[in-house]
Amino acid sequence: MSEYSFFGAVEKSFDKAAKFTKWDPGILEQIKQCNAVYRMHFPVKIGDKIEVIKAYRVQHSHHKLPCKGGIRFALSVNLDEVMALAALMTYKCAIVNVPFAGAKGGITIDPKKYTPYDLEKITRRYTSELIKKNFIGPGIDVPAPDYGTGEREMAWIVDTYTSMRPGEIDGLGCVTGKPVTQGGVRGRREATGLGVFFGLREVCNMKDVMDKLGLTTGVEGKRVAVQGLGNVGYHSAKFFQEAGAKIVALAEYEGAIWSKDGLNVDAVVEHRRKTGSILNFPGATNFAKNTDALEMECDILIPAALENVINGENASRVKAKVIGEAANGPLTPEADDILAKKGTLVVPDMYLNAGGVTVSYFEWLKNLSHVRYGRMEKRFTENLNSQILGQIEGLTGKKVNQKEKEFIMHGPEEVDLVRSGLEETMIAATREVMDAWKANPEIPDMRTAAYVVAINKVGTSYAELGIFP
Repeated sequence: MSEYSFFGAVEKSFDKAAKFTKWDPGILEQIKQCNAVYRMHFPVKIGDKIEVIKAYRVQHSHHKLPCKGGIRFALSVNLDEVMALAALMTYKCAIVNVPFAGAKGGITIDPKKYTPYDLEKITRRYTSELIKKNFIGPGIDVPAPDYGTGEREMAWIVDTYTSMRPGEIDGLGCVTGKPVTQGGVRGRREATGLGVFFGLREVCNMKDVMDKLGLTTGVEGKRVAVQGLGNVGYHSAKFFQEAGAKIVALAEYEGAIWSKDGLNVDAVVEHRRKTGSILNFPGATNFAKNTDALEMECDILIPAALENVINGENASRVKAKVIGEAANGPLTPEADDILAKKGTLVVPDMYLNAGGVTVSYFEWLKNLSHVRYGRMEKRFTENLNSQILGQIEGLTGKKVNQKEKEFIMHGPEEVDLVRSGLEETMIAATREVMDAWKANPEIPDMRTAAYVVAINKVGTSYAELGIFP
């Protein structure tokens, strides 16, 4: 069997969708290719030794600027993976109408094996390499957190950038996913998981789609299985649980647990913190293999870990009616074909996990505008709502109860506006992809429909730029 190529899988999905578009083959070839690939090796002193660190930054497209995409720290990081993730970022941004082109970065290290001090040295050196080659900047290329990185690493990046580019007024916009105190935005941490929830909730609210799958409309009562309890998996599970769904299975790298009565996500996380494992959670059944959770009876399956977990080998055993791809590339093209034949609805990663980049866009706008969301209108809205309530109470002679009064009077905080913008983005994107699918019955699945939407938008950008005479 030939070795699996993640970028090859993305190209395969692209080619599958390209035939449903009317673009010239040359334009399609340009959209498909990675425009700029930066592969680097740099020395860092770790303890008494000098280690040579391997790292990448790939800018997939320049149809819009800046480019946008996360930086991951993992031993599995290689050029093929970074190119694939950069390409997915281009299509993702296009579908959710975020005006960025796709990029991605990665450093081939196991972050658990380094002290915070050593990680800081590696991150700062990587940033300086990007600055040297003009591969980072608020109008050029804006990284963000990904697997193995978080707010801390983004704070190091912004500090290095602003130190090396003093006086750049929009310097804070060189990276997103920063701590709030360093120009970050409230609501960024849970953004991807919340976006997954909003996207799947919209699909569940489509009666014709649910009827075809033999499911009732709405999220309430749906049995949900989640693979991966990192930031994205945890928040996806939590928002589904809060909306009345039943989390029947959770999986992590040490194994999986299942309960037909439902699992309390926070209680499982607490159990794992105390024992170092999700296994042996009171009232749950253990599975030794974490992949067993993928094959359990459920309505919605959310793979939120790494790529390639559902493939030609196990796809036929997956029983879920809906698969929501919270991770990047969790299904191979072979799995797609098998599941499409079974009638399983796969809601694709390329827009479903766009919550992170959507809220990153809000953070970038905040950094460029130099003002916190809500600062201008919060008090005005509260004062106006207070006046309206007072008038209604005066005219009717009835008092609104305190809880309702607080809800109506509440002016928007930054997190309220961010979540509202994310909800609007995910609902609009879901409908746009579904409409494209319905408009052409020959399109085989939702992923292909999503690619068609993305290719048309990127193609239009290239055509309007006049790049092709």
